[in-house]
Amino acid sequence: MQLPSKIVCVGRNYALHAKEMGNDVPKEPLLFLKPSSSIIREGEAIVLHPVSTHIEYEGEIAVIVGSRLSKAASEAEAVKAIGGIVALNDVTARDLQKNDGQWARAKGLDTFCPIGIPVAPPADLDSIELVTRLNGQEVQRAKGGDMVFKIPFLLHYISQYLTLEPGDIVATGTPHGVGRLSPGDVVEVELVGLSRVSNPVAAAG
Repeated sequence: MQLPSKIVCVGRNYALHAKEMGNDVPKEPLLFLKPSSSIIREGEAIVLHPVSTHIEYEGEIAVIVGSRLSKAASEAEAVKAIGGIVALNDVTARDLQKNDGQWARAKGLDTFCPIGIPVAPPADLDSIELVTRLNGQEVQRAKGGDMVFKIPFLLHYISQYLTLEPGDIVATGTPHGVGRLSPGDVVEVELVGLSRVSNPVAAAG
């Protein structure tokens, strides 16, 4: 898969996750960016960089943009522009996130965006089921319908501010159950029956 021009991410898009982080649900989507240099694939290691002492997994449903979206595309146009969906892990340095006013360091470190193989989206986007497992144990489970802001609206909303180009990725937020990663862990994010990505966790060499 070609590297995207950008990875647009949505924060606090599940009410229980916002609560577990001590935050309110935002009144409109909370957006941030991850660099394409953070992308890794199936089986590649998530590196626990020494600049952080607290790194966590965040399983997410992500959308691959199939055709250009700009100028506040309608939700119907946005759905037609979806090229695929994919399992994604928005790995986060939680201590850096808390210290910074913005999240470039916390979210953008190398290896902090494991991505699976994209597949065609189902007709019912709300039915997509996300499961995250840490060392084989389920730690997160949610459906697209549990989001505060659903996928068609997110794409419409983002297109008001950023032109989404073919190949761009939109990560739609993580549900509750995020947790810490340690060397030797294996973390798997699965969109049930659709896409998955599994990665070992390693200390910095």
